[in-house]
Amino acid sequence: MRFLLRLPQTHLRKLSCSMSVLMGSKQFLEFCLAPSFAASPSYTPGRKRQLSSVSKRLVPVSASRPVSKNSPYQNRTNGLSSYTSVSRIPTPVDPEEEADKRAVQFRLANLRRRLAENGIDAQNCPSGQYSGLICPECEGGDSGEKSLSLYIAPDCSSATWNCFRGKCGMKGGVRVDGRFKSVDPIEKVERKITVESLELEPLCDEIKDYFAARMISAKTLERNRVMQKRIRDEIIIAFTYWQRGELVSCKYRSLTKKFFQEKNTRKIFYGLDDIERASEIIIVEGEIDKLAMEEAGFRNCVSVPDGAPASVSAKETPSEDKDTKYKFLWNCNDYLKKASRIIIATDGDGPGQALAEEVARRLGKERCWRVKWPKKSDDEHCKDANEVLMSMGPHSLSEAIHNAEPYPIQGLFPFKDFFDEIDAYYHRTHGHEYGVSTGWQTLDNFYSVVPGELTVVTGVPNSGKSEWIDALLCNLNHSVGWKFSLCSMENKVRDHGRKLLEKHVKKPFFDADYGRSVPRMSVEELDEGKQWLNDTFSLIRCEMDSLPSIGWVLDRAKAAVLRYGIRGLVIDPYNELDHQRTSRQTETEYVSQMLTKIKRFAQHHSCHVWFVAHPKQLQQWDGSPPNLYDISGSAHFINKCDNGIVIHRNRDENAGPLDLVQICVRKVRNKVAGQIGDAYLSYDRATGLFSDSSVTPEKPERRSYKRS
Repeated sequence: MRFLLRLPQTHLRKLSCSMSVLMGSKQFLEFCLAPSFAASPSYTPGRKRQLSSVSKRLVPVSASRPVSKNSPYQNRTNGLSSYTSVSRIPTPVDPEEEADKRAVQFRLANLRRRLAENGIDAQNCPSGQYSGLICPECEGGDSGEKSLSLYIAPDCSSATWNCFRGKCGMKGGVRVDGRFKSVDPIEKVERKITVESLELEPLCDEIKDYFAARMISAKTLERNRVMQKRIRDEIIIAFTYWQRGELVSCKYRSLTKKFFQEKNTRKIFYGLDDIERASEIIIVEGEIDKLAMEEAGFRNCVSVPDGAPASVSAKETPSEDKDTKYKFLWNCNDYLKKASRIIIATDGDGPGQALAEEVARRLGKERCWRVKWPKKSDDEHCKDANEVLMSMGPHSLSEAIHNAEPYPIQGLFPFKDFFDEIDAYYHRTHGHEYGVSTGWQTLDNFYSVVPGELTVVTGVPNSGKSEWIDALLCNLNHSVGWKFSLCSMENKVRDHGRKLLEKHVKKPFFDADYGRSVPRMSVEELDEGKQWLNDTFSLIRCEMDSLPSIGWVLDRAKAAVLRYGIRGLVIDPYNELDHQRTSRQTETEYVSQMLTKIKRFAQHHSCHVWFVAHPKQLQQWDGSPPNLYDISGSAHFINKCDNGIVIHRNRDENAGPLDLVQICVRKVRNKVAGQIGDAYLSYDRATGLFSDSSVTPEKPERRSYKRS
């Protein structure tokens, strides 16, 4: 104490601060308490966390003897918390360090998203180390190995990857800012190999017998320079790959069907020199299939070096520099581009067909043909060329090649694909080949309803277009049981239901003047009619404030085909649709596009469509029927429809009865279904029914008029 009193005040304050920090520290308390805990029978060295927690509850004292509980100093405070309890001092937080951590986490999340865009799932891959993943390009081959090595930089600013499978070798890199990180590819030095350096030997009798069982002769083996290699105690078949007399690669096959190749050698077709001057070539999946083709008389055959993929890639065909899996095609392009006909004779299983698709889309399907292997039993086809040779002989293999079919191209078909449909049409086994009767004999001479066609109906207002279509639908339902969807935007549902019920029950809905003396339908007839309505018709109605587009209507019609089995669709009228056309699109272009969509729907779903379109306002109208070119909007209404009909009601008593309706058939594309001409029907106002009329009024001379 005397020594301390002699110290200057500045030194004393520093010492006091150091002592207080030391006495309040966790390490100091553990140091002081460690001997007593070590002596405790329950103490173990692994209880450090418990020791630390206990030390937080202990109070350091400076007294040399215990303080009595009754001491007046026990509850006295002097403002220093260290004399009452040891408070936990929080670890200081560096704001900059926390901001850096958050920035790294943000970059890592963005980097993982960038990797996902490249098909790499890095959600569980930490930064600063290498992670093994399934390669999105080769999918790890047949074994599904994790061949893709992914490295994320410690600061999460970039990532690089590399697939170590020799058949793939996919590499890449990306930065967190989205730019691709340049990755210097490891240049593979192409090895120079010789028969001597590979220690290849002529075939022994055991290997020759193996091939003889597969009907491959020793002569064919010798010409294709098939050799063998001894690896320890096993003899391996060696298929040598030659290009213009130079050995460039070698593929090995054990008798237990295990394959491997010489590394860092050029990827080419097996048997490449055999197609150097060939205008027609055959591509098979394996070396033995190439040898089998030679036994059937085809030397212009090559085999792919790496077998078949598991499935067709969903990605677009990559460019030459990135198409590593099919590098052999690009390496042999000088040979392939001379061929005008390429026969793809890969295996008949799923991978074989996937290989055919990948090869065909790179070489051009327009010059590719496809082989279908013959059946070896009632339920099973041969798998490949060698199996055909073994089970059916060289003649059958040769026949399969000669019967190769053009490789299918989407949207391009040979006529023979439709011969079954043509036969059914000829024998009328599908039904309705001549069209379905309208129910009116006088009209059937000019128009019948063919599934899959578009009929455009027009006429001046109040001429009975909708009434006639409703009557036609009722006739079709009663005769052949067709069902329909109605997109009739000018009719209220209840009014439309009334009109249809009157035609079905053949009685007026109300006791009103239009019913004349015909009694009103009964409640029982109404109930039966309502069930018929529900079974026969579905409604397409847009309950929104906006008008429906043609696409919206056709989507609902497709659903009606699947759900209700409809065979007919009515769209009435054109001007009630929402015509969503761009500012650069003319109405003529829009109408053409719209009618094309409707016709495709009709053809694809074998559903007849009636499309009602009003004529434009006629100047100086003389009362004659308008023509299809008078339809408001475009001449495409007559150009693109299958059938064009004008409905015209007589308004002149001198010309004939006022209930006479003229059905003017102005276009019939299908001559089997009808012809151009006029039919006359009588309209019953009480029931809304139409019937054949024997009256044929004289046609007044049509006066010219101006069109608006």
